Amino acid sequence: MMEEPLVSVIALSYNHELFIKQALSSVLNQTYPAIELILVDDASTDQSVNTAKTYLEENPALFPVKILFLKENVGSCTAFNRGLALAQGKYVIDFATDDIMLPQRVEQQVSYFESLPDDYGVVFTEAEYVDQTGNHLWYHYRNRLKHIRPIPTGDIYAEVLARYFISSPTMMIRKKVLDGMGGYDEQLAYEDFDFWVRSARNWKYAYLDDCTTQVRKHSESMSTGWYRPGDPQLYSTYLVCQKALKLNKSDEERKALATRLKYELRQAFRSGNHKEVELLFGLLRQLKRKPLFYRLLTTISSFC
Repeated sequence: MMEEPLVSVIALSYNHELFIKQALSSVLNQTYPAIELILVDDASTDQSVNTAKTYLEENPALFPVKILFLKENVGSCTAFNRGLALAQGKYVIDFATDDIMLPQRVEQQVSYFESLPDDYGVVFTEAEYVDQTGNHLWYHYRNRLKHIRPIPTGDIYAEVLARYFISSPTMMIRKKVLDGMGGYDEQLAYEDFDFWVRSARNWKYAYLDDCTTQVRKHSESMSTGWYRPGDPQLYSTYLVCQKALKLNKSDEERKALATRLKYELRQAFRSGNHKEVELLFGLLRQLKRKPLFYRLLTTISSFC
């Protein structure tokens, strides 16, 4: 009988005191046995560390647990890379400790991954979004993204350039993908768009039509900061688009990047992030796609 491939769950905690026990419990109660849990706390200022220590002492895991409590807040990209340096698995899950894994998640994703050719680097799935107390809000594809059918799979580079459609907390990643990229880009305020672009350039993606993860939406979620004045994530988006400009190989991909730039430019204008308006328009100019509407937005922004 073949040995099950090891899965490294890199659990990232930052001020998740209210949620971390449930998150850790969801990892410990997976139906799949070959797991290593790598808990990285990014210098939480609440009781996340003590809560996690107590929970793990009272509920010993049946698989290896590695713990890294950082003394200084370094941000999610760097914190993940610290955990990745300890990972031994064939597959990796980037797991925030305010989310919840459904019990068969790892088993389902490994089973699907093992059936795929070796050029597939990521398996992603349906997700259920829940509120702070765990009440259902919506499903990622069944409710919010019903129009995306069929869901893009295989070579999705142009698709991920043009629009957001993957629920990143559901991804299982072949560790070779992350190793080849050198982990996440630590210059960035967030990781998923950059990861999608850089990984999809060289690896295929597969969609598993099962709900595997509950993604929690609350006031401290990183996504709640999107498109606000001074949002550092917008500048990170610009940096990723700058990378994509160099990675593109076809006119279809350049059109996809232009679609993304126009969308992000509108959001930057609406949120009063005038520096990013100028930067994003500069990339549009390099693509030789600068419609009058976006020139007007950029001109108006320059006077604000």
